Amino acid sequence: MLVTDDVYLRNMAALWRVDPRLAYAIDQLPIDASVRMEPSRAGPPTALVDLPDGRRHYLHSRYDPSAEADQFCRTQTDGDSQALVAVLCGLGLGHHVAPLLAQLGGDGVVIVVEPDLMTIKSALSCHDFSSTIAGRRLVFLTSEDKAELHARLDPHAAIMMLGTRFVAPPAMRVLNVEFQQRVRSLLTEYAAYSKMSLVTLVANARITCANIANNLPFYVATPPIDGLRGRFAGRPAVVVAAGPSLGRNVDQLRAARDRVVIIAVQTTLKPLLARGITPDFVTSLDFSDLSRRFFENVAADGVFLVAEPKASWQVIDAFLGGPPGIRGRPARRLSLLDNVFARRCLGDELAARGGLRAGSTVAHLAFYLAEYLGCDPIILLGQDLGFTGGVYYTPGVTIHDAWRPELGRFATLEMKEWERIARMRPILRRATDVFGRPIYTDEQMSTYLQQFERDFAACAARVIDATEGGVRKSSTTVMPLADALHQFACRPIDREASEFAAAALDSARLPAAAAALRKRLAELAEFRGLCEQTRALLAEMENLLDRPAEFDRRIVRVDELREMVFARGMIFQMVSDVSQLAELQKFSADRRLASDQSRAAASGEMSAADRARRQLARDRRFVVALLEGCAALQSILESAVQRTEALMMELSSRET
Repeated sequence: MLVTDDVYLRNMAALWRVDPRLAYAIDQLPIDASVRMEPSRAGPPTALVDLPDGRRHYLHSRYDPSAEADQFCRTQTDGDSQALVAVLCGLGLGHHVAPLLAQLGGDGVVIVVEPDLMTIKSALSCHDFSSTIAGRRLVFLTSEDKAELHARLDPHAAIMMLGTRFVAPPAMRVLNVEFQQRVRSLLTEYAAYSKMSLVTLVANARITCANIANNLPFYVATPPIDGLRGRFAGRPAVVVAAGPSLGRNVDQLRAARDRVVIIAVQTTLKPLLARGITPDFVTSLDFSDLSRRFFENVAADGVFLVAEPKASWQVIDAFLGGPPGIRGRPARRLSLLDNVFARRCLGDELAARGGLRAGSTVAHLAFYLAEYLGCDPIILLGQDLGFTGGVYYTPGVTIHDAWRPELGRFATLEMKEWERIARMRPILRRATDVFGRPIYTDEQMSTYLQQFERDFAACAARVIDATEGGVRKSSTTVMPLADALHQFACRPIDREASEFAAAALDSARLPAAAAALRKRLAELAEFRGLCEQTRALLAEMENLLDRPAEFDRRIVRVDELREMVFARGMIFQMVSDVSQLAELQKFSADRRLASDQSRAAASGEMSAADRARRQLARDRRFVVALLEGCAALQSILESAVQRTEALMMELSSRET
């Protein structure tokens, strides 16, 4: 027997639990659907297929398919023997899966790129993959759909960043060649997107937490955005980004101002106001304090700022007219979105607010806001995601003012724009624009495009690309802005409802916020003491590896301290938020160690002492990083307390 029903049923039972859509598609195949199989000389089956040119082609050795697969996998390290993810380009009968998983070790994952469901069904009949499928260590990619690919890969994004290699068995390289190339390109783009997201998170963790904490006074003193959910249901919104094509048609908004909801990203606020166009909303989320330039010396009356708490606190101060404690503050409308770190600082009851999701960029946030408001259609303007006309920015943005002292006969604005693009030559990519012409984009904007296309595909409203330039975007309707306004902006929009009016800063919750922050500081002091004790014990243990009895006594105490640390889950998580690099390093070290132990188990290459030494080194690095996080978190919380008390005094003096 080349196949067994019980093996197939176990595999399908596991697949139904983790990927029901694929399991259903396989179940719809005829009961006898299978590639042609025949026994090899060694016993395990091989498979035979017909190529488009009529030739017969074996997918595995006719002598010993298992030995052939094992030998091939041992040579496929691509210079990265520590990779935890292998992308298998072509499944065949699945002989390569087991040796790849053994080579990856521990938490390794095999991602199979195979469009032929009949081939997958045949492989599921030949090998018992049920435990690896159930453990999500075997993932099948069967289509080029980006949303589906992202959904299946997102749970594995972190370990993909620690090392991914492509494995293409020679016999599979002549099958589905174009499909394999396209999916490989999608996987490469996904890896770049995930890497950028992870690197940004790690690099900016401390700054982000500081911004959130410093924004807490205004977070609790301003109303949530909850009251605006569905406020403009069925009314058109124009989401204005700062792409280079914006100057082509943005002036058309002036005449349509009373018939559309205008949502601007922060970089377009000044250019719009300079043209006499006051947006209804402006979005901000950038952590850099340089973003304050977009709000300095701006008459923003009538503009509603929707910001993520991670936005630079200097942006919020600039928009509201100054830091906590000033007098004569202008009346401005602001809402800061829900945030996990803010909840940890203040507690759920004090910090909870509505469900507008966070954005990868201010443009994504602006789009999500349009959805939240119930707008339909959502019209995109200036959303190029490419270098339309060979320039980077739309005319009139703040960066042009910064360049002005450098301009002259031999340094024009156009030259500065092109230099900005040319500096990114290694990450430039060719794309197709909305007119079918070639256009340059870059790696960063390509990742933004991927996210947008996922959002557009899932959006209930119509999405109209009225940018009149830039890259082509799937799940949108390309239309000139004039036509979109003529078709959809037909009647005035009511902006006078009470929930849309300006709201004064409210001091009622500020005392509770200050008390919550002081409580976190006290909890942090206890936590820091436990970490210092743990660090001292781990240092002692490194010198006791040859004295097991003394070493074991220290382990007991370390375990006690570990339990006490984990019992303080809230403050532990806050320290981890501040020191994301420590979390990443520990995650990486854990996975590497698990994989090395798994590989060494069969060969006996790692002794107990070596394993203990590596674990101690890992734990010491982690504890040291936690202590650094404690110091940073203390400074962050102390600053938040000072700003909260300053706003309390300001509002108290205003009331009296």
